Amino acid sequence: MKLYDSGVYLVNGNELVPDGANAIEEVVKKTGAAVTKEQAAENTIAYGILKNHNTSGNMDKLQIKFDKLTSHDITFVGIIQTARASGLEKFPIPYVLTNCHNSLCAVGGTINEDDHMFGLTCAKKYGGVYVPPHQAVIHQFAREMLAAGGAMILGSDSHTRYGALGTMAVGEGGPELVKQLLNKTYDIDMPGVIGVYLTGTPMNGVGPQDIALAIIGEVFDKGYVKNKVMEFVGPGVANLSVDFRIGVDVMTTETTCLSSIWKTDDKVKEFYAIHGRPQDYKELNPGSVAYYDGMIEIDLSKIKPMIAMPFHPSNTYTIEELNANLMDILDDCEKRAEVSFDGAVKLDLKSKVRDGKLYVDQGIIAGCAGGGFENICDAADILKGASIGPDEFTLSVYPASTPIYMELVKNGAVASLMETGAIVKTAFCGPCFGAGDTPANNAFSIRHSTRNFPNREGSKVQKGQVASVALMDARSIAATAANKGFLTAATDVDVNFSKPKYFFDKNIYANRVFDSKGVADPSVEIQFGPNIKDWPAMSALPENMVLKVVSEIHDPVTTTDELIPSGETSSFRSNPLGLAEFALSRKDPQYVGRAKEIQKAQKALEAGNCPLEAVEELKPVMDVIDKVFPETKFEDNHSNGEIGFGSTIFAVKPGDGSAREQAASCQKVLGGWANIANEYATKRYRSNLINWGMLPFIIPEGELPFKNLDYLYIPNIRKAVEDKQFEITAYVIKDGKAEEFKLGLGAMTDDEREIILKGCLINYYRG
Repeated sequence: MKLYDSGVYLVNGNELVPDGANAIEEVVKKTGAAVTKEQAAENTIAYGILKNHNTSGNMDKLQIKFDKLTSHDITFVGIIQTARASGLEKFPIPYVLTNCHNSLCAVGGTINEDDHMFGLTCAKKYGGVYVPPHQAVIHQFAREMLAAGGAMILGSDSHTRYGALGTMAVGEGGPELVKQLLNKTYDIDMPGVIGVYLTGTPMNGVGPQDIALAIIGEVFDKGYVKNKVMEFVGPGVANLSVDFRIGVDVMTTETTCLSSIWKTDDKVKEFYAIHGRPQDYKELNPGSVAYYDGMIEIDLSKIKPMIAMPFHPSNTYTIEELNANLMDILDDCEKRAEVSFDGAVKLDLKSKVRDGKLYVDQGIIAGCAGGGFENICDAADILKGASIGPDEFTLSVYPASTPIYMELVKNGAVASLMETGAIVKTAFCGPCFGAGDTPANNAFSIRHSTRNFPNREGSKVQKGQVASVALMDARSIAATAANKGFLTAATDVDVNFSKPKYFFDKNIYANRVFDSKGVADPSVEIQFGPNIKDWPAMSALPENMVLKVVSEIHDPVTTTDELIPSGETSSFRSNPLGLAEFALSRKDPQYVGRAKEIQKAQKALEAGNCPLEAVEELKPVMDVIDKVFPETKFEDNHSNGEIGFGSTIFAVKPGDGSAREQAASCQKVLGGWANIANEYATKRYRSNLINWGMLPFIIPEGELPFKNLDYLYIPNIRKAVEDKQFEITAYVIKDGKAEEFKLGLGAMTDDEREIILKGCLINYYRG
């Protein structure tokens, strides 16, 4: 694999010319036509699709209108509640509500079926599509029924990726979907486009997860594709089945790219025909000369079976490399666990080594990444006639949709799998986020799923329980299962893959999925369960701000799972205050109490009472502020917006992973006014902060001017936002002094600044 240091021209789809002093001359020589870099940049597939969906008239500042929307049952309740509070009358474009996360109806202490009924009645009332639990995971339904060549889809799940089918899809936090539901736009600067040039054919036994992990391991730490579009081109694309392309494509999220798109061909055309939608196919190719801001060149034949060790998809090795350096790599993982868990629990992976081989406790093939037809058929071929054995090792397989499951039953793959001792389950995302197949304490699980962040598999450090996950391809998981739990690469197994043809049966969806066909019925009453709560009132941005630092996180990356845990908390996602009780619970269990304590001051202020009586430790802080800043002298109890009290956290690089807006909204409902970071891991997390009225401050790397539990004073913050200032003057109030330091605010659109000023997106739309 090669990453180019410069931009690259793709000529006639099959020749690369690195940018340089004589690049244009070389391109002209090869094509016989004059072209500029700017013209060539407009010849990417991505540029054409973005242009067709841009409403601003300015390709540097995009205002995108999407064709379709999709959400699942831990996001659609909050999205619709936000949109209802902002004036929603009808879904203006197709909006699909799937139920693949809270499928188990009593996980986490509430009855999740209430959320499902909320979704069904909203689909009827506002004119949407409702997919009942166990029918399909969100992204497989979108592939089968929503994707279209040249279209754009916005989803409230980070793995919203349908590029292999010619659809540019973006995963964002819920407020961005709210904007589309209210006929607003998705506003971003024109993203860079990175080419992924494929050659060769994968060796027998190498699957899509192997290719994906190889890419992630190469680009993640470098930020090579961060917030950019990955465009897959080159002759190697034709050597991959559509299922294989989909398996690579869905994992592009873990590179931190914005979206993805692939060239399309007759195999994609056949996919649409199989699914009864031939009219949705569109041939997509870059122009004869296309310019990319960077290029990843991959010889598919050189990729070996991969494994991403705990605790990130970028922590990659070949399985061969792992087996050759077993104790050293396991020791490194244990040291990573010490950092991630702050020494609260001890992960012991080296005890998994038996007679020099790594023993695995659990295998999972599941969800939007692993649950595809081809993955499961290949796994069944490897396991045919084998036994997973009667010991600790277990294997669970989750087909990504009921149509896939039905076909696997018909062609015998399910029987082959179950005969080995494996369990085949219904379409469910639970294993991917900790609500299904949670391993035993200190167990080691290998999964063809999307993520292996700390505790994402469902373990609970706060209760002394820890486990870990490695990501692998379904084929090597099957090879490991056939070897009764001892880690084995699929390339070490002699197998002829049967590659059965897929037949899609649409009847199950016709019989069970509610499709309004875009017709709203205002007479329908929305069904609310007792756990579905409205968003609490949120104040506008004050003129001046007093913030208490209530958590300080120095991990290199902080995931959204650590900001708001997944798994058992998912059933509280319809209850903003209930869910907020879990914020940072696995990372900093004292966060909630500290945030709520300083929030008392703001609540007292809004009630016309004295905040200093509500939070006594504020008195010396305000004495310093009154002394140093007499022009903003604080009166005991006023609520005219001159000053506000709240909390903030510091994290080095927060927001990697899920698009879940609750990573930000939970902080907001607990009185959070800001995050302070060296950088933000993803655009979507920064957008979530803004949409919930929280300031996304940046501070340079190095020693911090403040510590946890310090108070910060930010005077004239409202004016700074109004005046579009990029640098903010702030003060640490400590030991009777006010010590100045600087915070960056970064670029924001006019609408984003107005959202911050109003206090949140709901306030913005209410006017």
